[in-house]
Amino acid sequence: MVYLTRRYRFSAGHRLHNDVLSTEENRRVYGKCNNPNGHGHNYLLEVTVAGPIDPATGMVFDLVTLDGIVHEQVLDKFDHRNLNLDVENFRTRVPTTENLCLEIYALLRNSIPQGGAGQRVRLDRVGLEETSLNSFECVGETEGRKKAMR
Repeated sequence: MVYLTRRYRFSAGHRLHNDVLSTEENRRVYGKCNNPNGHGHNYLLEVTVAGPIDPATGMVFDLVTLDGIVHEQVLDKFDHRNLNLDVENFRTRVPTTENLCLEIYALLRNSIPQGGAGQRVRLDRVGLEETSLNSFECVGETEGRKKAMR
């Protein structure tokens, strides 16, 4: 098994706010990130796919294909957007970076096609860095990971 990680950058704004909470609770939980006008981040996205090396190409996965998938499924939807206003799934869900990481993983999970010669390539993980201090990772389940967690 070989792992390929590709990095992408995008910028997006958001406001961390939960309508179920009071104004005081939102300020306490989200602090300055609850600014009514929102704020933005320059995100660093890491997408890792895993699979065997295709003997015909010598690669785990074609980078041009991966770039196309990430651009279509993620960057075109999130780059230079207000997550609260422009992204349907975040109109009722708090757009924390944790939730954004999960959303990106879900968008990519079924978009990574099977590798050449019947070899299976899968999305292994999505990492999302919000700031130099905060980063998040969503890791897919594999049989080995399921056994390790038992």
